[in-house]
Amino acid sequence: MAAMAATPDSLQRVWPGTAGWPLHDTAATRRIEAAALAATPPHALMRRAGFAVARLALAIAPHASRIVVLAGPGNNGGDGLVAATHLHLAGRRVQVQFIGEASRLPADAAHALVQAQAAGVPVTTAPAPGGDTAGLLIDALLGIGATRAPTGALAGAVALTWSTAAPVLAVDLPSGLDADTGRPLGDSAVRATHTLCMLTLKPGLFTGAGRDHAGAVWLDTLGVTVSPASASARLFGAADARCWWPSRQQGPQTAHKGSFGDVAVVGGAPGMGGAMLLAARAALAAGAGRVYWSALDEAMAGLDGQQPELMHRARWWAGAPAMLAAHTVVCGCGGGAAVRAALPPLLAHAARLVLDADALNAVADEPSLQAALSARSARERPTVLTPHPLEAARLLGTTTAQVQHDRIGAARRLAEHFGCCVVLKGSGSVVAEPAAPPTLNPSGNPLLATAGTGDVLAGWLGGLWAQHPDAAPADLAAATAWRHGHAADLVAADDPTVPSLPAAALIDAMRRSG
Repeated sequence: MAAMAATPDSLQRVWPGTAGWPLHDTAATRRIEAAALAATPPHALMRRAGFAVARLALAIAPHASRIVVLAGPGNNGGDGLVAATHLHLAGRRVQVQFIGEASRLPADAAHALVQAQAAGVPVTTAPAPGGDTAGLLIDALLGIGATRAPTGALAGAVALTWSTAAPVLAVDLPSGLDADTGRPLGDSAVRATHTLCMLTLKPGLFTGAGRDHAGAVWLDTLGVTVSPASASARLFGAADARCWWPSRQQGPQTAHKGSFGDVAVVGGAPGMGGAMLLAARAALAAGAGRVYWSALDEAMAGLDGQQPELMHRARWWAGAPAMLAAHTVVCGCGGGAAVRAALPPLLAHAARLVLDADALNAVADEPSLQAALSARSARERPTVLTPHPLEAARLLGTTTAQVQHDRIGAARRLAEHFGCCVVLKGSGSVVAEPAAPPTLNPSGNPLLATAGTGDVLAGWLGGLWAQHPDAAPADLAAATAWRHGHAADLVAADDPTVPSLPAAALIDAMRRSG
């Protein structure tokens, strides 16, 4: 072990910038774990897990003068004990703080404790002395089995990870984080700089607060073949998105503006015309052949001086059903209360419909609009809803906090209830559709936390959908969410000091980010 490799070649860094990844919730992971345990010799999986932790520890902190392992009362703690043994035998100075009762440990973890003590690893049940000055902390406290907030000594150990400037490596999951939802179980949840998942990737690492707690995510399947078909969700990847943006320059020379579809954007109540124009400009930038805008503020001028290619049509939404059915429609951006009048004909006749912002609020308030929305799926007229958490809460009749506590579940409930595709915006946007595993978007950062960026997403989706009218809406929605976030990531990488990303600038950033 003294010659342990510094590069953990058996591990995979989870790079969403390349391909998508299957995600498995706790129930699916437990099934995979049970099958793997039945197919391997006693203690084999824990030995592999602990070895993987030790190798990654050396890779991320090769010069750490001292490593503290926080080992909890279950098999997650056993993984940490095996890692501590490997690191000790490799000549590293290791200290284990064991929180639990040896007599109540599961068999594998009990074996790991005996092996660690026999190897001479210092193990204490008291707080690890000088833990806040360690060169690396390994969080092996709770793993995926936690269902409530850490308390007592466990909470104290979690607090130790907050007080150190050293990197923190979480084993399988940052302790105190819900594996399925990404919400902290209480005030005590580890904020890791690295998380090494075992067997499967957990969805909670990639949405909501989970993104802040996980740090860089790694995966080791421990030599077990995990079928993607068993996944409960999927992490979107760049390769999934880029297939929707072939260069128009490489297309047929006979193409014309009618080859790329028509979009109509309905919104812009008095004082909110900017939201509608942002959506229209985004639809044009996404590649739609023609884009029309219909302002609900009838006093609004008929020309966008910055984007004269956009065509104004007063009360477009009140036109003939055949015309509505020939367009991809984006409705609600800056719509205010006036959008209620436009929704019935659009819900009845639009071929493809993106509902955002005030259109969603109107649906939440009107049972007749809810019924009309649900009826669209029966008529095979697809719809995409793009709510932020507050709008989702209104549609579900709950609170924003409850939506954020289980973002994946909230998106799925909306999709099932209305029979449509849902993009629940926020950190780790969730794309859900009925009877299918949801997709999580890994791109994006707080630069998107500014007025109008949601209008840009809705408009871009409409522009993309117009070009691919027969594509699955969930695929297009996930691709749009990814590019939306990726553009912000590129801006942040180009200038880490940039204070904000205005929505109008985001459109240009998205255009250049393909």
